[in-house]
Amino acid sequence: MNYLQRSGILLFILFTTSSLISFAQQSPGTVSGTVVDSASKKAVEFITLALKKEGLVIKTSVTGENGGFKFDKIPAGKYSLTAIAVGYNAKVLPFEISAEKASFNAGQISLAAQLNNLQEVSVSVTKPIIKQEVDRISYDIQADPESKVMTALDMMRKVPLLSLDADDNIKLKGSGNYKILINGKPSSMVARSPKDVLRSMPASSIQKIEVITTPPAKYDSEGLSGIINIITNKKIDNGYNGSLNLRHQFPVGGPGLGGFVTVKQGKFGMTAYGGTGFYSAPATEIINSRTTTGTNPSDLLNIGTRKFNNNYRYGGAELSFEIDTLNLITAELNPYGGYNKSTNNQVFRLTSPAQVTAYDLLSNNRFDWGGLDMSLNYQLGFKNNKERLLTFSYKYSNGNNPQKNDLTFINRQNFSDPNYIQENESRSKEQTIQLDYIHPFKKLNIEAGIKGILRDNDSNFEYRRLMENTGDYQVDPARTNIFNNNQDVIGAYNSYAYNLTNWGFKAGVRVEETFVNADFISNSSTVNTDYFNIIPSFSVNRKFKNQSNLNFGFTQRIERPGIDNLNPFVDRSIPNFESTGNPELKAVLSNNFELTYSRFKTGAINIGLGYNFANNTIQNISIYNDVDKITRSTFANVGKNKNLTTNVNINYPLTKKWNLSLSGNAGYVWLEGAINGLLTQNEGLSGSVYVNTGYKFEKEWRANASFNYSSADVLLQGRSGQYSYMSFSGSKEVIKDKLTISAGVNNPFMKYRYYETLTEGPNFTQRYRGQNYNRSFNASLNWKFGKLKDSIKKNQRSISNDDVKAGSSKSGS
Repeated sequence: MNYLQRSGILLFILFTTSSLISFAQQSPGTVSGTVVDSASKKAVEFITLALKKEGLVIKTSVTGENGGFKFDKIPAGKYSLTAIAVGYNAKVLPFEISAEKASFNAGQISLAAQLNNLQEVSVSVTKPIIKQEVDRISYDIQADPESKVMTALDMMRKVPLLSLDADDNIKLKGSGNYKILINGKPSSMVARSPKDVLRSMPASSIQKIEVITTPPAKYDSEGLSGIINIITNKKIDNGYNGSLNLRHQFPVGGPGLGGFVTVKQGKFGMTAYGGTGFYSAPATEIINSRTTTGTNPSDLLNIGTRKFNNNYRYGGAELSFEIDTLNLITAELNPYGGYNKSTNNQVFRLTSPAQVTAYDLLSNNRFDWGGLDMSLNYQLGFKNNKERLLTFSYKYSNGNNPQKNDLTFINRQNFSDPNYIQENESRSKEQTIQLDYIHPFKKLNIEAGIKGILRDNDSNFEYRRLMENTGDYQVDPARTNIFNNNQDVIGAYNSYAYNLTNWGFKAGVRVEETFVNADFISNSSTVNTDYFNIIPSFSVNRKFKNQSNLNFGFTQRIERPGIDNLNPFVDRSIPNFESTGNPELKAVLSNNFELTYSRFKTGAINIGLGYNFANNTIQNISIYNDVDKITRSTFANVGKNKNLTTNVNINYPLTKKWNLSLSGNAGYVWLEGAINGLLTQNEGLSGSVYVNTGYKFEKEWRANASFNYSSADVLLQGRSGQYSYMSFSGSKEVIKDKLTISAGVNNPFMKYRYYETLTEGPNFTQRYRGQNYNRSFNASLNWKFGKLKDSIKKNQRSISNDDVKAGSSKSGS
């Protein structure tokens, strides 16, 4: 966006604001009230209120969470107030504002559910896409027309505070240290590589995405930057309802299928969702280069091609049985599975003063993942206060992640290493038991709970080398091991939420005791670590007029190393470069501060400022060994991090049919850590910007265009590369609210994009450059079916294990 365009938008906003101010200065009256459902008597959110004078709409508003609304500074005169929403009969209230009666309180406006479509009033107000709450920002995926054509991973670019790098890795405020939840609960299917499952999941299967920047005490304390909560599109209502999405993307990508169905009959309800997707790419180029110094300098050049294909299968079923109004049982079952296969053809050449080493490499790599999550919840209500709840929950998870690398060398020159096969069988089991209690008062809500987690992780890795004399593969005991890691966590929390008319407060504390035991069975060595943490959290929200508010939050967060960080399996799939985990890693404690301003009047504006610092952080470090010419990468508690970040998100309707959204973040990071006893420091600026515009034509045609730019990320030993992304899409509702066809193109002017990293040490500099297929075309068909009436009752509390650091993906991009 150029300077003149930005200036024009700013002038438009200033002109509109000054006009509203001028109008308000001569307006003495107020109109207020609340909207409730006539059957349940509960407050209803997102009800449109239209203020009419002489048959013309002069102002509109949307009810908040408490069902309340208010119009300020209304001139004297006769008016009508219309409350309208899809699914309800409209209600019209006439009234008059005069000098004698300057305010009109409509009291409780009771809306009844309707059977026929509304025809008596036409008011065009869009449900807000972005919503700011006291401790989080939520993005309504279903309110975004592009959700019918994009994948869940693509939509991440549009969510405030989130971005993707050139290798499609998700970043929260520029950081990869966060936790992902599905429907408020941890899911093993996104623990290993979230980008793989999200690129196979249609965005139409998601209701909204929450970015929780100041997680309250009820959440486990993991995720230094915060929590990403993906809420799937489960319209849990009486009768039946569902959605089916078919899509295809080419030449990179593949076919995909996803959907959900909801059925409710009497006291029993069921929601099921699932899907599968394929993602493959033609052969692309990769380059590894390294220059070393010292007494024996060398130059390494590794050029080759890679091609890969992924498959992901995910699913879930939630069953609910309401015994009576006070007793509720729910159960969930979530299977998942998939694989990533890659083939690499590479040429290596290592040059030093002593000799030249060269060979060609054919590498076949496969990563598999699969598992099952199961949970059972029982919720007890109380007769004197049905909002008072006691919940008992149990969860069991079992996951398996086998890996195999098969390497063959030909055209050898001064290279004698044998062909070899690496296999690693990594498994994880987890059991959780939890008790939660909620006790609401008039303006105060108290929550408390206790929790126990038992984790068993193990890894059986094996290295087999080819024996030239027999042609068989033989196990190398020195590179083979069995590793067990047990991590038990006992926690308790207590939190308080206090709400006034214009103020909201939330504060709490969480205590956690962690017991870690690691056992290397093959060499009879153990590692034992215990630690105790007290984690405070506090957030405050101040509401102002014109639907604006200011939020401040503080919390401490823990980063516990996960199995991918702890696993001592040495990945030798690329000769001269080895990577491994570190079983002696310790937990990290971070201090986070957040300040956010939001305004939801004509469009939405979010502006935020954050600062966090942590010591002894887990860093991925690389060390070059001059003797065997290998760069070894691992994790270590050597970092000291400070981050100052700012973010902005603007969603603005230029006209009734044309919308513009702009989001971006920028931050300055300071990093330091001791590597092999040598202090290493790095600092710099990084950020991203995303612009999207959409236009709604006649007869339900829509068009969208977007642009994304991300700068390089600052790393302790270097920097990653920058990249840009562009997309265009269009959709047509063939049958209103039922059948939609969509098509789009990504990056039409750029066939490839590149993911680059620079890594430096005292005696080496190395660069990685990976070429990714950038241009793609996609088409999708989205069909909704069914009829709904009453909602299924669900547990308000359940298990959410968000306390473990997710490992970096080893899959292709």
